[in-house]
Amino acid sequence: MISIIDYKAGNLKSVERALKKLGFPCCITHKNEEILSSQRIIFPGVGAAGQAIEDLRHFGLDKVLRQAFETGKPILGICLGAQIILDKSKENGAQCLGLISGEVKLFPSPLFSEDNERLKIPHMGWNSVHLVREHPVMEGINPADEFYFVHSYYPVPASDKCVIGTTGYGIEFPSIIGHKNLIAMQFHPEKSGTPGLKILKNFCTWNGHYVE
Repeated sequence: MISIIDYKAGNLKSVERALKKLGFPCCITHKNEEILSSQRIIFPGVGAAGQAIEDLRHFGLDKVLRQAFETGKPILGICLGAQIILDKSKENGAQCLGLISGEVKLFPSPLFSEDNERLKIPHMGWNSVHLVREHPVMEGINPADEFYFVHSYYPVPASDKCVIGTTGYGIEFPSIIGHKNLIAMQFHPEKSGTPGLKILKNFCTWNGHYVE
């Protein structure tokens, strides 16, 4: 069973539908015992960092995530779930989970493309990902594949060894990060068509082992 963590941060049903389409049993839950007894955890989310952290603590899910991470359970963070796994966020000045050292930054403004076109914030739409290192969850993903992004903030790990993929939008920012049994992506694999489903399938069969 795969637990999809419910902490009132949205985006849960689309993840559930994608996993069911792939044939993997899953449940949306905030129950600590269900999450800790599951084989894998997906930590999605949309919204603001400050409220998300407050809700996680309300349900005791901050402690559950730390325990699951420390015991080696495979964890996938999506969008907001790829941000609040770091130490802190510029959004709301939030103190986050600290599963990976680093901080969450806001896109600079104004932001311009290589053609000197002013770019909108939030970054919303389809973009490719440049893989800077191999990871089992990204196996079979091609350079031409594109993924769906919606965000104004992005994760910046303290160590480059935690950056698995980057994306260009005015600046080059980390779009996939990971450490040990945790991998997280700023984009939405569940809304990214065939390549996104490939990532989810890889995660659902990943044993959590990763050599950095």
